[in-house]
Amino acid sequence: MTGIWPPDIGGPASHAPEVASFLLSRGHRVEVVTTADRPPMPQAYPVRAVPRHHPPGVRHYRGAALVHHRARENDVVYTTGMFGRSALGSTVARRPYVVKLTADPAYERARRRGLTVATLAEFQRGGDVRVRLLRAARDAELRRAAQVLCPSEYLRQLALGWGLDPSRVSVLPNPTPSLPPLPEREELRRRLGLNGATLAFAGRLTRQKALPVALRALAEVDGVSLLLAGDGDETPALERLAGELGLAGRVRFLGPQPRDRVLELFRAADAALLSSSWENFPHAVVEALAVGTPVVATATGGVAEVVRDGQNGLLVQPGDAGALAAAIRRYFADEALRGRLRAAAAPSVSEYALERVYARLEAILEQVAA
Repeated sequence: MTGIWPPDIGGPASHAPEVASFLLSRGHRVEVVTTADRPPMPQAYPVRAVPRHHPPGVRHYRGAALVHHRARENDVVYTTGMFGRSALGSTVARRPYVVKLTADPAYERARRRGLTVATLAEFQRGGDVRVRLLRAARDAELRRAAQVLCPSEYLRQLALGWGLDPSRVSVLPNPTPSLPPLPEREELRRRLGLNGATLAFAGRLTRQKALPVALRALAEVDGVSLLLAGDGDETPALERLAGELGLAGRVRFLGPQPRDRVLELFRAADAALLSSSWENFPHAVVEALAVGTPVVATATGGVAEVVRDGQNGLLVQPGDAGALAAAIRRYFADEALRGRLRAAAAPSVSEYALERVYARLEAILEQVAA
């Protein structure tokens, strides 16, 4: 069960097809339930989608009904999103479900609906009746799960604060991607038209990513360009801000890109940039490091569990454009530092090898199904 699926952009849209293909290769029968703007491309396993054009109530009902219908024919549901529909459909079908938690779902829902401007920590207490109802729904959905898997210890500790059973909440990191054959870095730079110091970002252009902070930091640093791969509701505002800051010639909005192109983009760039105000364990960070590219990021959530300041990247506090600008200047002013961080990038994520991570996931699903 996944809320997004290719050609959608985002971590779950990368994770879900990888998991499905891995489990299929191990001899398991796999089905996918998702939502989509148009019918998904055929795969080696069924992909069933609820159309997104339905009104929310209809879409939610049809999603839960589809999960219920398919769960009855399977042994376990693994859900990476739409937890309410997954919990309802699985429970009515009397099938266990395992949740991959990537954030606080109540917080995400409240932010989307404009119900809070609080930080993630502040959101855990107080709020009006609507916020309290969202937290109660989150807790009910997750407490029924057979297992809750968190990519970071940061998120696990947050989830334990919701009253979940510690024995059913564990850390399973996001894996490094299965890398396609990649050309040499200089060849990629020529193909992509990169000249001079270049940073790259890939992901959804949403408020969470705090890209205005990145643009303001870039405006304080001469001679550095930024490539943005992805789309989202913040795109028009970011394009306007780039123009207002005089960055039109240094910031390129590439739109949504396939995953292989994102990996090429990271490989070609001097560093990946992440300015998020809150994060769990972003796929883009692991992808950049896997192809040998250091990361300049904000030390929020689980980011610091994979990006180690001065070892495979540089970290600053979130929301501080000046500090981010200083880190960018430091990175490009010190050739020895760049070389050291680049050499350490790929080895630093070797423990997140795809086969190792998904073998652990397979064992968990088998245990729950049994």
